[in-house]
Amino acid sequence: MIRLLNSAGILWILILWSLAGNILAEPPQKQPTDMQPPRDYLVFGFLPIVSPERLVGRFAPLVKYLSGELNTEVRMETAPDFSQFVHRTQNEQRYDILFTAPHLYYLASKQAGYRAVARVDQDSMQAVIVAPTRNGIRTVEDLKNKRLATTGSLALSTLLARQLLLENNLDPDEDLSLVATPSHNASLLSAYQGSTDAATLMLPVYRRVQPQLRRDTVIIAYSQHVPHIPIAVAPWVDTSFAMRIQAALIGMRSNKDGRTVLQALEWPGFVPAGNDTYETFAPIVEQIEVE
Repeated sequence: MIRLLNSAGILWILILWSLAGNILAEPPQKQPTDMQPPRDYLVFGFLPIVSPERLVGRFAPLVKYLSGELNTEVRMETAPDFSQFVHRTQNEQRYDILFTAPHLYYLASKQAGYRAVARVDQDSMQAVIVAPTRNGIRTVEDLKNKRLATTGSLALSTLLARQLLLENNLDPDEDLSLVATPSHNASLLSAYQGSTDAATLMLPVYRRVQPQLRRDTVIIAYSQHVPHIPIAVAPWVDTSFAMRIQAALIGMRSNKDGRTVLQALEWPGFVPAGNDTYETFAPIVEQIEVE
């Protein structure tokens, strides 16, 4: 019998397990990328763009929907930070289905054989730099000698913010201090609580934060637009099943339950995606280091 994970509480337990890791197991060994892990369920890996609680609250309905449409148990998992998520993607065969930032998808496709089956049907997304209204920072130039909270060196928002700083004649390594935090929400809270002077995060995340946080902060700059998030499958997922996943995602707009999930995500739907969509990230990926 297929067990659908229809409880945020159950998914929360799974998230905690994924964060802690299986401490009783031997360190995982890297396997050939096309070798299917020995399990009878699918693991849907989500980049930790927000706290585990928020991640579960936002994406558990999508996981449940796919479980039902595929008639296969789908389990949700994440990692403590971006670096460990990338490591698990590249080396541990943890994720059958992948939700990750577009530049990290590019990395996964080139180094671990993941292939995109769908992407969010929006033209692009962008990062923002925000500051508390009380501190008087209103332009990028005002950030000189200040502290800018980021989501870590691997985060797309950080890379886009660095580019934005350079375009405004600020050296991100010399003219201000970049302070890494675990997630987009943590980045924003760091500035809001006064630990840093400003924060960078992706615009869709900022739009979903508590109204009080938005009222007490101001966007001082927008980054360039980049292609939207893909959903990808691992190299051991065969073509026919990958097509079922693609069909389930693209068909959400014509399905009542699917439309409900999309509405909660504030996404119009999914469209087919190809690897060529993300080739523009090659220069960005060349500049990052993954341990």
